[in-house]
Amino acid sequence: MSVTVGVHALVRRAHEERVLAILREHGTLSRAQIAARSGLSRTTLSEITGDLLGRGAIVKVTTDAHRRAGSGRPAELLALDPRSGQFLGVDLGHSRVRAVVTDAAHEIIASGVTPYAATTSLPARIRAGLALIDGLGREQGINLSALQGIGVGVTGPYPAGTARADVRAAFTETLRAPVIVDNNTRFAALAEAGMTDARDVLYIRLSAGIGGGLIVGGRLVEGAGGAAGEFGHVPAVPGGAPCRCGKRGCLETEAAIGPALAVAGVHSLDELAARRDEPGVAAALERIGDAVGRVLAAAALVLDPELIVIGGDLSRAAPVIVDRAAGVVAVERVPPGHDVAGAGRRDGDEQRPVVRAARLGDDDGARGAVAALYRQSPLLAGYSNLDGSAA
Repeated sequence: MSVTVGVHALVRRAHEERVLAILREHGTLSRAQIAARSGLSRTTLSEITGDLLGRGAIVKVTTDAHRRAGSGRPAELLALDPRSGQFLGVDLGHSRVRAVVTDAAHEIIASGVTPYAATTSLPARIRAGLALIDGLGREQGINLSALQGIGVGVTGPYPAGTARADVRAAFTETLRAPVIVDNNTRFAALAEAGMTDARDVLYIRLSAGIGGGLIVGGRLVEGAGGAAGEFGHVPAVPGGAPCRCGKRGCLETEAAIGPALAVAGVHSLDELAARRDEPGVAAALERIGDAVGRVLAAAALVLDPELIVIGGDLSRAAPVIVDRAAGVVAVERVPPGHDVAGAGRRDGDEQRPVVRAARLGDDDGARGAVAALYRQSPLLAGYSNLDGSAA
């Protein structure tokens, strides 16, 4: 993609978003009224509104004949189509795909989930995701031809080989809209960070695998190799079980769902939740919480976050893990009043970091993908992974 073409596409998208924002704020307007509020020329506005009408993002609702004085051709009045999906977020997780569709007002108008086996290949996950999206459009009467953007989250610290390109190509070809692809857990971190004023947030997700995301100085960071927040492969138990990464005792060997169920002696998260107060199960959960806490405490000493958020299916089934991890972080933090590197401490520092459970559910990755598309948050400043042209 040439620089000229890329700049033209960004400018055009910005014009579209401006028109949509004006209609969202003011409701039904004529083209002349939109032009006056947007500052766009009549020619440019005619092109933009024509394209938006063709894609179903906006609709003609009536004319202003009833309120006109004198002669002249009545002006068409335009409005947002309330059933038009503007943004699509998809989370191709380990064992299911989730999707959310939002309208131009950023309200979720449809969502769904399709389970699949953890061994499902990436091409099959992509097909499941596209089928889910198609079903949402047909069954709930949503127009998906007006999509302004698609965000797709995938598992792993940084999709290997051609995975990113394959995902982007499949969704672009089918849905004909700009696509961004990134780690689904990092998207979840973005969604959680968007619910707080904290500028330094550490997020970890305990699920089939373990990943995380970092918000530092108000920005979502990726790291030099795209693996920032990969807490699952931080050693948590010296000489522990072998990990798929080749090391031993990684947090994922202790606090991912599979190992957690095994050590607790249960077969499912539902059973874990039901039996979590039994002595043997409770002891196993405390051990898991301690391991999570040790990893988070080390990260907190390095990053000094205001907030640590623990999410994922495992933490929802066993909240004691969050409580136990919070206790470990509290013990390991720098003592109140301690002068760190001669810099002193500010009032209230002894209360940091706050450790809490995630506020969002299993749709956090999909919702974070949509949040990335909005491009209205300072969290996205300078975050290169969200460039849809990146490889």
